[in-house]
Amino acid sequence: MSHVHDCLIVGGGPAGLSAALVLGRARRDVLVVDAGQQSNRPAHAIGGLLAQEGTSPAQLYATAREQLAGYPTVTVHDGEVEAIEADDDGRFRARLAQGEAVVARRVLLATGMQYVRPELPGVAERWGGAVFHCPFCHGWEVRDGALAVLGGGAAGVLKAFLLHGWSDDVVLLADELDAGDRAKLEAAGIAVDEREVVAVRDTATLVFADGSQLARDGVLVAAPMHQRSELAADLGVELDDAGTIAVDEFGRTSVPGVFAAGDVAGTVQMVAAAVGDGARIAAQVRFSLLAEDHDVALPHGAHAPAARD
Repeated sequence: MSHVHDCLIVGGGPAGLSAALVLGRARRDVLVVDAGQQSNRPAHAIGGLLAQEGTSPAQLYATAREQLAGYPTVTVHDGEVEAIEADDDGRFRARLAQGEAVVARRVLLATGMQYVRPELPGVAERWGGAVFHCPFCHGWEVRDGALAVLGGGAAGVLKAFLLHGWSDDVVLLADELDAGDRAKLEAAGIAVDEREVVAVRDTATLVFADGSQLARDGVLVAAPMHQRSELAADLGVELDDAGTIAVDEFGRTSVPGVFAAGDVAGTVQMVAAAVGDGARIAAQVRFSLLAEDHDVALPHGAHAPAARD
């Protein structure tokens, strides 16, 4: 309990590992605790990450850890943080799943978000491949194929138009569309199928309640997100209407000394965005420590207080 880390990073995904790299290069004492539950692990490859196109998530994380091992002030621990509480002295005490207690001056939450997949037989087995929730991440791999969008409403219509940029053969599986949306979809060459989908089989073949089938090469589905970890709630961190952690432009939460980065803080759900967010917020963590230690004026774009105004 005598050792105090400069920053405890909860989560070893793109945002957390990126933040650890920046803080390690700044010679700050960092502990990363990673439960290994990143949402993109089922994906066969990462799309849209510069110089890492086609790299599997597992390989990306392994390489990042190998590189972090070169920084003596960074420690990566496999496990879970069960609880964190703020002390009166402004430090944070965390309890790990193995019972170990750690102390840190700052906390960076990078726990990511959990995606809720449709409860349809066959979806889980194809998740991150033929069944996906982000066309920017997976659209290229199914380009020019026979594609479908599962889910109606305004969001479904928008996704159908979006996916149409990757293929001319797109079917929107939805009912109760208004006449205006139907006309727009028809004008764009996007078909509408109102049959109830009950399963996915083969590559991405849709099975309907009446027993008929529609062969597809890829299916874009809605996957609402929720907090993967209870730590934000336990700390009393404010959430926004979307259920992500509310942060200001410096990554600061409503709790002094607690920062958040990546999906959990509402960053666009792409690995490239999370990497950038982690690096940016890590710099702000460093500035907050600097201001606390030396009471110095910070450059434009940094902010001294650990708490939000």
